Amino acid sequence: MAKLSPTLEDYLETIFLLESEHKAARPKDIASNLNVQRASVTGALQSLSEKGLVNYQPYSAVTLTSEGFRVATKVVHRHRVLAEFLQTFLQLAPEVAEANACRLEHDIDDETLERLIAFIKFVQQCPRTGPDWLQAFTRFCEHKGRCENCSPCLRHCLETYEDEHGES
Repeated sequence: MAKLSPTLEDYLETIFLLESEHKAARPKDIASNLNVQRASVTGALQSLSEKGLVNYQPYSAVTLTSEGFRVATKVVHRHRVLAEFLQTFLQLAPEVAEANACRLEHDIDDETLERLIAFIKFVQQCPRTGPDWLQAFTRFCEHKGRCENCSPCLRHCLETYEDEHGES
C-alpha cells in the first residue's frame, strides 16, 4: 500500500481511538476530535474506504478494516513512543510533547523508531543512566545547558557504582 498522507493517518488514528472507546466512530465525533468540518470527514472517509482501510457508509458509524487496524496501530505506536520520549526524556511539557509527536509520527521511519525504542530501553536499564541521569539532564536543561555541579555529580556516580558493585 502507498504511504498515506499525514491527514489520512490522523483520521485512522482518531478512528482507532474512538473505536477503542466506543466500538465504532461516528463522523461527527471524528470531526470534533480533529477540529474539522463534517464535509472534510466525509471526503477522508471515502478515500480511506476506497483504500480498504475503513468500513464506511454515509450516515452510519465507521469501523477499521483489518488492514486499517494494522496501519492505525502503527501510527498510534509511533505517536506514543515519540510522546513518551519527548515528555520523559527531553522533559517537554505534555502538551508540547503531544503536539510534536503528532507532527513527527508521520515522517519517522521504522529503523529510526526502533533505534529510539532501543535508546529508551537503554536509558531505563543501564546502570550508568536511569533516574539520576534523567534528573541531571533536567537540571542541565533548567540551567540552559550549563552544568554547575559536575564534581559532586561525578562523586555521586562513583559512590553509587561502588555501592552497587561492592567496590571501594
